[in-house]
Amino acid sequence: MLQQVNGHSSGSDAHGGESLREDLQEFLGGEAPLHQLDDLTKVNPVTLETVLRCLQARYTADTFYTNAGCTLVALNPFKPIPQLYSPELMQEYHAAPQPQKLKPHIFTVGEQTYRSVKSLIEPVNQSVVVSGESGAGKTWTSRCLMKFYAVVAASPTSWENHKIAERIEQRILNSNPVMEAFGNACTLRNNNSSRFGKFIQLQLNRQLMGSSLLVPRAQQMTGATVQTYLLEKTRVACQASSERNFHIFYQICKGASADERLQWHLPEGAAFSWLPNPERTLEEDCFEVTREAMLLLGIDAPTQNNIFQALAGLLHLGNTRFADSEDEAQPCPLMDNAECSVRTSASLLRLPEDPLLETLRIRTIRAGRRQQVFRKPCSRAECDTRRDCLAKLVYARLFDWLVSVINSSICADPDSWTTFIGLLDVYGFESFPTNSLEQLCINYANEKLQQHFVAHYLRAQQEEYTAEGLEWSTVSYQDNQTCLDLIEGSPISICSLINEECRLNRPSSAAQLQTRIESSLAGSPCLGHNKLSREPSFIVVHYAGSVRYHTAGLVEKNKDPIPPELTRLLQQSQDPLLKVLFPADPEEKSQEEPSGQSRAPVLTVVSKFKASLEQLLQVLHSTTPHYIRCIKPNSQGRAQMFHQEEVLSQLEACGLVETIHISAAGFPIRVSHRNFLERYELLRRLCPGAAPSPRGPPPDEGRSEWSPHSEQATLQALLQDILHTLPALARAPAEATPAPVHCGRTKVFMTDSTLELLERGRAQVLGQCARCIQGGWRRHRGRKQERQRRAAVLIQAAVRSWLTRKHIQRLHAAATVIKRAWQEWRIRMAFLASKELDGVEEQHSSQVTCSLSSFPLPQAQTRLLGAVTRFWPLGLVLANAAVGARGFRRKLVVFACLPLPVGSLSSYTVQTAQEQAGVTSIRALPQGSIKFHCRKSPLRYADICPEPSPDTVTGFNQILLERHRLGHV
Repeated sequence: MLQQVNGHSSGSDAHGGESLREDLQEFLGGEAPLHQLDDLTKVNPVTLETVLRCLQARYTADTFYTNAGCTLVALNPFKPIPQLYSPELMQEYHAAPQPQKLKPHIFTVGEQTYRSVKSLIEPVNQSVVVSGESGAGKTWTSRCLMKFYAVVAASPTSWENHKIAERIEQRILNSNPVMEAFGNACTLRNNNSSRFGKFIQLQLNRQLMGSSLLVPRAQQMTGATVQTYLLEKTRVACQASSERNFHIFYQICKGASADERLQWHLPEGAAFSWLPNPERTLEEDCFEVTREAMLLLGIDAPTQNNIFQALAGLLHLGNTRFADSEDEAQPCPLMDNAECSVRTSASLLRLPEDPLLETLRIRTIRAGRRQQVFRKPCSRAECDTRRDCLAKLVYARLFDWLVSVINSSICADPDSWTTFIGLLDVYGFESFPTNSLEQLCINYANEKLQQHFVAHYLRAQQEEYTAEGLEWSTVSYQDNQTCLDLIEGSPISICSLINEECRLNRPSSAAQLQTRIESSLAGSPCLGHNKLSREPSFIVVHYAGSVRYHTAGLVEKNKDPIPPELTRLLQQSQDPLLKVLFPADPEEKSQEEPSGQSRAPVLTVVSKFKASLEQLLQVLHSTTPHYIRCIKPNSQGRAQMFHQEEVLSQLEACGLVETIHISAAGFPIRVSHRNFLERYELLRRLCPGAAPSPRGPPPDEGRSEWSPHSEQATLQALLQDILHTLPALARAPAEATPAPVHCGRTKVFMTDSTLELLERGRAQVLGQCARCIQGGWRRHRGRKQERQRRAAVLIQAAVRSWLTRKHIQRLHAAATVIKRAWQEWRIRMAFLASKELDGVEEQHSSQVTCSLSSFPLPQAQTRLLGAVTRFWPLGLVLANAAVGARGFRRKLVVFACLPLPVGSLSSYTVQTAQEQAGVTSIRALPQGSIKFHCRKSPLRYADICPEPSPDTVTGFNQILLERHRLGHV
């Protein structure tokens, strides 16, 4: 339920409450169309009241992002909304053709910056400035933007590059929990307030995804660097009421294991003076997340143990309390239980106990030309100051070392990246009951960023419109240059007076500093006075409101003195980490002890912060900035609670209404005439009657005739021809809607919609040209392939014809040889048969017939003799051989050669020619063994019988082999 707070006390009268309810009902009755406005420039009229109502209506509908022209307004929902920052939603905004047409989101800003970096025109480095009060959600917004860039910029082309991109992405994301653990703390306004400023530079390299002009470049994230500003190291030893120390101290006290507690001397329920409000449990008190992130960043477990051990030593150092000394010549004694704390702290820091106590209680003074050394006991206040200085020095060096380790882990080689996207997450405007040097520097940085915003979007646009001759009504805006002159002006300003007090060799009092500031800067309208205040202070009227700064301790904080004996003491530590943080450098030792006459000017905190801020602004000026204004709906951090007065003060402070006025009536896109012509001159192809573009003569020719006036006229004519194509691109008549474009003296001003229209027409022309090129190339490639195919067919036909002829010739020759051999064998066999059987055939036949008729043979022998007769002369030769196997072996030969039915061998008898009467041989019987030589037939399957019958002899070669083997047995 929405809660309305009007700023009155709870004891207001009934009439005021009644009027408030009536106003609320009237507002809620007319807010239905307001929550649907995605851009505050569409609110009519643009006033603080209407803008406030629109934001409240959208906040009630759980819509937390709203465009305000060139700025995105982000309302802190104060509740988790996972679906609003899911990876699927990131991909949706990244893949959208026009992400600005989707609902306003921080992913829209992220995608715009990413596409601007990979633009085909001239890629320009981008920067995103996230600003707002403390607790408005700047840290969360920066974290989500880093996740978005890590997702969309990690799309490499190879698997190896994909693994590298994943590692870089993970390391960049892991730097967040480490930086937040060591640099964020719980304050009155925010549970996770950044107590330092950081500028993250996401480094990208450019990769061409294709050779076509229409294929965009891809940007792959190769690394990142982190630059920090003004760590609030005083929080280590001094915390305001209801605030806490840095998160890391609570993490090691709540998340350490039993063994680690024993090692670091952190027992359960131990009380530390530098650890206020330990009973509060926050989401940021997650020790395991910090340790895992440090491990992934390359900080191993032993180094982590050294870090946490040193932090535990600082906690025990904070319990060291001193009492007032009765004798000024004697050092201050320790209070009860302080000796144990000193001993434990020295053990954890691995420092000698006695030198530690001596350094904290005795000051070393060098005076005179001979630099004589004097030892003076410190007062109780000085002992406390030296103790706090030791803790701040160790923590500041540790924080800087962590930043350097993170940069070495995620930073890429300078030659491997071409562009970057800067992400600035700086502390918001602060105003506490007690404000000192830290708040002065923080608010000074916010003043500079506000001036950068005003200069970039408000003043620069108005001045440029006027110079280009646009019909423009000047919008009044809030300029904070007067406040900046008060803080940093020359020759006299607040910073210069504070630095001068640091250089004077005399003690400075708070009242004296207040008097000097009020008397020297009395004419400034931004300097206020509070005569009723009992404490010395001065008031500065900032763009976001008036802040009262106390002058007590201001000069000492600006000096930030580090006694040389503290540095020498830490250099004696045996701890590996402290040895790295405080190396024993002879040059540093010589610089720490300069002579009184040649002492260099002291580099104060304000001077260093001012120099780093100027460097940051130079980087921002070299990029195209994008602004996200974070608004805190209420100071209680509750969801669905919208305090109008608090939001109204933030809207007035950031100049949001003036931004909406200028953005609604302005032209955010500005392109010079020549660049416009070079990119969009091809649009004249869409107009068939357009004449070719006239080209001016070269600089060496026609100098008398060619003048800037004629060149300007030519450019104007070409521009008009190009602008005439806009109605055709919009597919609407020219009289329907005027083109939101204006041709100035040197530049062309247009809106985002006009730029999209021109880019769409340019893509259309390029598409036509690409299709023409593709058609010509495909036609050429088709003709070439057809010629190659025909040539291949001819070559293949010739080769196949030649191979076929050679094959037929070989077959014909083989057939001729076989035919000739067969004919010769037939003639030879016929001749031999006719010669040897001449005159004997009839006699032999008659004898065989008589013998068979007179001696009836068994059926098997008859079949055997028939087979021998049938396969004559082979069977005759085998059966009547004079030399060879005899008896049973001869029968085996016959059985092996003839396919006889299976049966008993005794039932078969083989009768040879020697046992019969008559002609024993038609020729002389062979003497010795008979060998048959047969050459393998050249014909395929010549030696294989397709279907052997029981009465035929198969395997001619097999018979010869069996005959040869049996003959040698």
